[in-house]
Amino acid sequence: MSLAFGFIFVLLVAVCAAAPLWATHVAHTTPTENHLTDMVTIDGERTNVVGLDGVPIGPTYSGEFFLGADRNGRDVMVRLLYGGRNSLMIGVAAAVMTTLLSILLGVLAGYLRGPVDVAIRSLLDVMWSFPVIILGVALGVALALGGFKLGPITISGNSLLIPIFVIGLVYVPYMARPVRGQVLSLREKEFVEAARAQGASPARIMLTEIVPNLLSTILVFFTLLIANAVLLESALSFLGAGVRAPNPSWGTMIDEGIDRIATAPHLTVVPGIMLVMTVLSLNVFGDGVRDALDPRAKVRLEH
Repeated sequence: MSLAFGFIFVLLVAVCAAAPLWATHVAHTTPTENHLTDMVTIDGERTNVVGLDGVPIGPTYSGEFFLGADRNGRDVMVRLLYGGRNSLMIGVAAAVMTTLLSILLGVLAGYLRGPVDVAIRSLLDVMWSFPVIILGVALGVALALGGFKLGPITISGNSLLIPIFVIGLVYVPYMARPVRGQVLSLREKEFVEAARAQGASPARIMLTEIVPNLLSTILVFFTLLIANAVLLESALSFLGAGVRAPNPSWGTMIDEGIDRIATAPHLTVVPGIMLVMTVLSLNVFGDGVRDALDPRAKVRLEH
């Protein structure tokens, strides 16, 4: 079952990666190109892409407008594929950021203990006290309005790096705390004592003895973090604190289609199905990886 859902996720990634091919050779449009005044032939009749009442056409199941158009006359299929590219890229990049920061903070806090542990644990507790969605919206809105500037580094408010940074940061406590707990246990093991007796430095022990024994936990968390990051990105984009126009994502597509859910339900249903399939496949695959690597493990990523 886990392998089957893992294959589904790989298939979704491959389909989204082929977005430029579909847009260029099949749909002949771009994700941001409007077709408000264009007309298409459906069942032998010429029809406006967006009617005079503002209702766009539904799925044609042909090359152009395969899944219909949105209220601006943009091809939903093209935006769906490009939006999937953005959502998946943000999810993977944010999961990588979360994993690296969590390993760094968790290993330092668990191995060094003392003042370092107190300082890191206090920082994680402060972040842990805020619900993920609340902290994500607060940071997303603040950075979207003013952008991010640190010395020579400047990131505009509509850059995809903003949601990557926000999502990668807010999930750090959810992984760093379990990592710290495992490091506290590992530092008392015989192989660590043997390395310490041989004169190995703390940095070498952490890199060569502690981190390799965390790989199974890291791999499990990484797969689950991608699912949670994709879901959070969609939630933030739906609320206007994630991906910003004209960049498409599944969250922004759901937000744009919610006003037309009665007359054009495909605008909301299609990206919603893609989001559900992606998150479900990653969660099932992550659970299978956890059971395969350590059936007795209690690793869970809390929402």
